[in-house]
Amino acid sequence: MKLKLISLAIAIAAASTAHAGEQKEGIHLGVFGDYYDASWENTRGAAVGGVDVDNSSGWGAELGYRFNDYWSARLEYADMDFDLSGAGSGSQDGERYGIDGLYHFDGGPFYGLFGFKSIEAFESNTFANIGAGYRHHFNDHLFVNAETSIYQGLERSYIDVGAKLGINYFFGTAKPAAKVEPAPAPTPAPIAQAKDSDKDGVLDPRDKCADTPIADAVDAYGCTKYVKKDATVKLLVRFPHNNSAVSSDYLSDIEDVVTFLQQHSDASVVLEGHASMVGEAKYNQWLSKKRADKVAKELIQKGIDTQRISTVGYGEERLLNTANTLAAHAENRRVEATIAVTERVKVKRN
Repeated sequence: MKLKLISLAIAIAAASTAHAGEQKEGIHLGVFGDYYDASWENTRGAAVGGVDVDNSSGWGAELGYRFNDYWSARLEYADMDFDLSGAGSGSQDGERYGIDGLYHFDGGPFYGLFGFKSIEAFESNTFANIGAGYRHHFNDHLFVNAETSIYQGLERSYIDVGAKLGINYFFGTAKPAAKVEPAPAPTPAPIAQAKDSDKDGVLDPRDKCADTPIADAVDAYGCTKYVKKDATVKLLVRFPHNNSAVSSDYLSDIEDVVTFLQQHSDASVVLEGHASMVGEAKYNQWLSKKRADKVAKELIQKGIDTQRISTVGYGEERLLNTANTLAAHAENRRVEATIAVTERVKVKRN
């Protein structure tokens, strides 16, 4: 009933008053109707066990202060009337005390809030709350607000929901509503024929990239369009038994890697050397590193900076073929590398 009376008062004020500017700084007093959805099971402090505390409706009052366009704070008190279920029936009086901080988005009517509350019904429970609300100003002093919050119990794991509908009076200064000036009458201007100097389909006044190549596709501002494209080059060099010399058969493949690294100056390469499982593991690790170093030497001789090349020898740790055959051993004696980059590629005009 109390909530209906406050809603009626808000409706009457809204029908007779225009929306005014947001408050800027000062104190406000308000009253509100309150609805609280509680789910407290087997409440401690009740005369008998197994009493559940359910919903509450009531009223309350608040005192707040607006610090600036964006921040305000308030104290509140609410008189609550909880419904009981479980081992209990009827209702239980309760009280809520709390403090909230409010942030007004863009200094406007919408706001977020956070705070702490103490609710006393059978026992005292402390809650942290967070929520959002809206204010409607009828003039420089009178406004209504509607908001909802989620409450998280700090002593017990209650999760509740509350809603408020209030009417308030502001005692400070208000930020005046923006004055709308009538638009000046348009002045006829001579019509000039816009040009497209670089023939890319975008007129010069809008074109931000002059002299775009005619073969390039362009965006709405006349600038070349680009797409991201993955580019990869792989290298595989095989070696005879107990040998680290690079065969001339692989010089063409090495030249492809050189060309790729020259085209992509930010790319680097890791050369991974491997050996078969014939012989001692320690010797095979040394031999695999030597093979990787020999391939690195070929790259350096062709102009690739040593800072962009690293080598590692895995010995017989990473066999491609674990069979104990001549073919498997030949397959495992190798140096390999993979270089991958993402590059920007021009989109060509259709």
